[in-house]
Amino acid sequence: MNGPGARTGGPRGLRRFAGPRPPRPETCELCGVAVAEDGHRHLVETEKRTLVCACTACALLFDRPGAATGRLRTVPDRYLTDPGHRLDEAAWELLRIPVGVAFFFRNAALDRLVALYPSPAGATESELDPETWQTVLGAGRLSDLLEPDVEALLLRRSEGHTECYLVPIDICYELVGRMRLLWQGFDGGAEARAALREFFERVERRARVLAQDGVR
Repeated sequence: MNGPGARTGGPRGLRRFAGPRPPRPETCELCGVAVAEDGHRHLVETEKRTLVCACTACALLFDRPGAATGRLRTVPDRYLTDPGHRLDEAAWELLRIPVGVAFFFRNAALDRLVALYPSPAGATESELDPETWQTVLGAGRLSDLLEPDVEALLLRRSEGHTECYLVPIDICYELVGRMRLLWQGFDGGAEARAALREFFERVERRARVLAQDGVR
């Protein structure tokens, strides 16, 4: 039995610090409402090139006709592929990308094309002149459909050919984050390669084939 002066635990006010704190819920950065950690929408703040978490209601506000000229734009949720547009080794070499994955988007504020690829340091930008873009990607139908700032052409070089998808730009930064977290050694390591393979399997499952008449 404990004596009168014995303590059986810390002060009640401090007990809440004894265990790990529950994670803070994701919230919409515009209205503050709680959103699901997975599956909520994103906006692009075009001037700062940053992603903003948003609830469905707020995302819809910036997805209406005329909203494209504003500072915030909703990231679409479409995935497209065009089997008729294949890139060979010579075309990839023109892009001068040192790794096997890259994504390209049109920056409306700077009025230029941007090429990025994942690396252990995060998203690394590569110089891309308009002539190279036109030669390698400009002739494809996907590039004509690309929405500035919010969509990207995602390329993966594998076994002598290059796959090309039109995707929401937020998943490209998701890939960059995963590679930065998992990358080990010179070639990334087995875990990073497995994550990359699973990522592109998910993209392929979601991508719709672009019809011959361009209807999507």
